Amino acid sequence: MNDRAGRRRARRLAIGTAVVLALAGMNGPWLYRFSTEKYHQYQINRPEYKAENGKWDIIEFPEKYRLNTIHAALLRTGKVLLVAGSGNNQDNFDAKKFDTRIWDPVKGTIKNVPTPKDLFCTGHTQLANGNLLIAGGTKRYEKLKGDVTKAGGLMIVHNENPDKPITLPAGTKFVGKENGRTFVSKDPVVVERATKNFDKQTGEFLGNTPGLGRIYVEAQKSGAKYETGTQDNYRIQGLSGADAKNTYGIAQKLALDKKDFQGIRDAFEFDPIAEKYIKVDPMKEARWYPTLTTLSDGKILSVSGLDDIGQLVPGKNEVFDPKTKKWTYLPKTKQFPTYPALFLLQNGKVLYSGSNAGYGPDNVGRDPGVWDVDTNKFTKIPGLSDPNMMETSGTVLLPPAQDEKYMVIGGGGVGESKLSSNRTRIVDMLADSPKFVDGPTMEKGTRYPQASVLPDDSVLVSGGSEDYRGRSDSNILQARLYHPASNTFDKVADPLVGRNYHSGSILLPDGRVMFFGSDSLYGDEANTKPATFEQRIEIYTPPYLYRDARPSLSGGPQTIERGESGTFTSQHASSIKNVRLIRPSAATHVTDVDQRSIALDFKASGDKITVTVPKNKNLVQSGWYMVFVNDDQGTPSKAQWVKVP
Repeated sequence: MNDRAGRRRARRLAIGTAVVLALAGMNGPWLYRFSTEKYHQYQINRPEYKAENGKWDIIEFPEKYRLNTIHAALLRTGKVLLVAGSGNNQDNFDAKKFDTRIWDPVKGTIKNVPTPKDLFCTGHTQLANGNLLIAGGTKRYEKLKGDVTKAGGLMIVHNENPDKPITLPAGTKFVGKENGRTFVSKDPVVVERATKNFDKQTGEFLGNTPGLGRIYVEAQKSGAKYETGTQDNYRIQGLSGADAKNTYGIAQKLALDKKDFQGIRDAFEFDPIAEKYIKVDPMKEARWYPTLTTLSDGKILSVSGLDDIGQLVPGKNEVFDPKTKKWTYLPKTKQFPTYPALFLLQNGKVLYSGSNAGYGPDNVGRDPGVWDVDTNKFTKIPGLSDPNMMETSGTVLLPPAQDEKYMVIGGGGVGESKLSSNRTRIVDMLADSPKFVDGPTMEKGTRYPQASVLPDDSVLVSGGSEDYRGRSDSNILQARLYHPASNTFDKVADPLVGRNYHSGSILLPDGRVMFFGSDSLYGDEANTKPATFEQRIEIYTPPYLYRDARPSLSGGPQTIERGESGTFTSQHASSIKNVRLIRPSAATHVTDVDQRSIALDFKASGDKITVTVPKNKNLVQSGWYMVFVNDDQGTPSKAQWVKVP
């Protein structure tokens, strides 16, 4: 235990003991009649307690505005975008009831926003122009094995014609050559033309490589007798002549097995000024559970996800150009589990921490490492403890971002495993040979931890559950502040609401942190009752906001170029000890690759503070940021928004 933590805990104990003794001295019987809950409320609302531990408050929206928040992002207007899509509710999906809200945490206003597609389990990231890029979502809900009535699966369509592609509409029938069973496609598919192959030395024609198309098919009729057990070739009804000869399907087992979720290709920019979705070019691949990460050139990388037939996208990654609004494939493939935690490093390469949120083989793409996207070279990083428990772990770039240290928090086993890790692991990416070392442990194994970087360089780590989706009433009502300088946790006030799957946290411009979501699998310890989605918002006010005063910050430019300076006004300029530039969060499924806190050089003169933005474009990506100043007590100002072009 460090000295600072020891002093804080001693003060908490002394204050609590003094209150108990005082009450007992006044009226012993009254103390015993005082209910536990009332006494707890008395304790947590004392000024001394809040100054040491902070305070949690619950916000309940009016009933007509409540939603199952799956995704949340802080907009440059200071408002928060809350996205549910169908909200993990198939009734909503079937009714095409898709929800988005905009919440103003200062004014308390809430607005409904028309939602064009089911953006449940989409990917998102902040763009340089202040819009939020949103890509992917849900095309079909999963079907459990007992609910599947028609055999189905993947059909690979072959086109041996080198002269033209062929398009097959939805409803195309495939008839097995050996099994005689008929399967019907659910969507249209374009099958590219075949490729002609020639010997490089002699020029001799070697034959054609068929063009391939992937499509999901279902049996024409219900029942187990329409399942297939082995691979078969399928002729395609409706084709004639050369098309019938050149085009055919091949499928493996088509069965009544569980059918996973399916993704969509749709992409949108959300405009925070107009407060509406703007459609852009769809992705090349359909994706459900993708990660979006900004690259060194300002383009947006889209990685992983389940595709339009419910299979993991086979390493076919793509980039979005914000200038042309178009997507293009990367030339080489690299496969990750869904929602991989991918961060742009200061050298322009991409760190994969190993954190992810689910689908994918347990032996493919799980190792952490550095990915050179240009060459597709991947260099593994050693030292990771509990490497088999990285699913549902969280990763955060520790402040200040210049130090390039990342912390991986908790996690669990693959799928519905009961395993959970109480470890934190830290990697210094500026070291000559980066490797993970263990940081302080948590009290409990923790899946789905929420982590938010605060303006005073601490990290709030809260919530999660010990078991998969809060199973067996395993939500963790604990919060800690992590201090990178001392590599220690301090216990702070306990949250009031349990948070697990489909939850997250967002730093607000006033220095508070909002928490959203939670989607428990069951509502009781015995795992017999269905749970309800947690629709309440919770706000944590850190201890630094219960001090006597906070420094002021006003004025200043709306734009500061990298390497350039801007001047702000503060009546407390002489007491300012540091300045932080914090990128707004976009959080979902334990994944928030946007948030980062960058230290700014500054000079104070009179009531003026002049700050300078670092030159490295990979450290300071183009976009809108919050500027916070912190005084000599570690108390932050309210943020001023500034754009780095």
